[in-house]
Amino acid sequence: MASMGPIDSPVPERLTAAGEQTPEDPGQEPPFLDLASLEERARARLPAPVYDYFAGGAETETTMLEAPASWRGWRLRPRVLRGTAAVELGTELLGTPVRTPIGIAPWAYQGMAHPDGELATARGAEAAGSLMTVSTSATHTLEEVAAAAGAPRWFQLYRLHSERHTDDLARRAGDAGYRALVVTVDVPLLGRRRRDLRNDFALPTGLRMANHPPEGIQPTLADLATAPWTFDHIARFGELSGLPVVVKGVLRGDDAARCVQAGASAVWVSTHGGRQVDPAVASADALPDVVGAVGEDAEVYADGGIRTGSDVLTALALGASAVFLGRPVVWGLATGGADGVARVLSGLGAELAHTMALCGLDDVRAVPRDTVTPAR
Repeated sequence: MASMGPIDSPVPERLTAAGEQTPEDPGQEPPFLDLASLEERARARLPAPVYDYFAGGAETETTMLEAPASWRGWRLRPRVLRGTAAVELGTELLGTPVRTPIGIAPWAYQGMAHPDGELATARGAEAAGSLMTVSTSATHTLEEVAAAAGAPRWFQLYRLHSERHTDDLARRAGDAGYRALVVTVDVPLLGRRRRDLRNDFALPTGLRMANHPPEGIQPTLADLATAPWTFDHIARFGELSGLPVVVKGVLRGDDAARCVQAGASAVWVSTHGGRQVDPAVASADALPDVVGAVGEDAEVYADGGIRTGSDVLTALALGASAVFLGRPVVWGLATGGADGVARVLSGLGAELAHTMALCGLDDVRAVPRDTVTPAR
């Protein structure tokens, strides 16, 4: 990947001279969760290369663009006369109680979206009762994020800098009270992200990968090419961290079964936001195969194009224990900090509860498979 000149300021359009966030215009908030409008507002606030970094996908962006529509390839089959009076959104993920099955996927460089970056995201997650997955490539250390809020946290692991440093990150996650280690396996090398190549993208001045040693040359995501992991690493990272291991980036049932046999406690169906292989099978289409291969032996999660409460319900019906959001959380962070993150999570949770009530369902832990059927 070409080395790109630094952007002078991560978020110049939305800071006052005193460095404070500009206030939101209350009139811009619709009476429902409008993610398309939220993205446009975020785009107006961010420098173009930063927006492109968050918004872009790999190659022709087919995987990314098809993801939302793939969840609409299923249709809900409502139940009637079930006496549904209230909906329970609370559940447990690897034994950790959460108030919602809608979590936050790992996303790098959140300091580009908001001065508080991952710290604000953690506070938003806590307010919404959600679980946050913190990226290896965060702009605050994993210890700083842990201290920022009481939301349950998982730590996502890449190999960057060196094998020894990667091992140390796994140990640090365990020591800092993270509940699981999310090993991302779909990046043996970086996807060709044309927007970033066109922009010659690099971190804005003043930001760095905070989880890496300050001395020497900072690693970049392009350094992921040095990470030839195998199934044997699953148990190894579990031992180093003392945490259950979630394997993220699985799109095949046979791979999912091997991950569980190798010691994974959960498998995360993900296309990496459409930023790696392109075109790839959508998470909505891969999820049934993975769930069928894993059975009751491990939890299964999904991300990729989830934009509505009905999308979440579809994923739960197909066997996911939880879903995770990436870009919608970034747009919330960019436009409203911690409050913006909480609004996205809570808004989608409200949509989920509403749709479940309409379908005669009252518990996210017991969504029958026959709640959905293929659209064609």
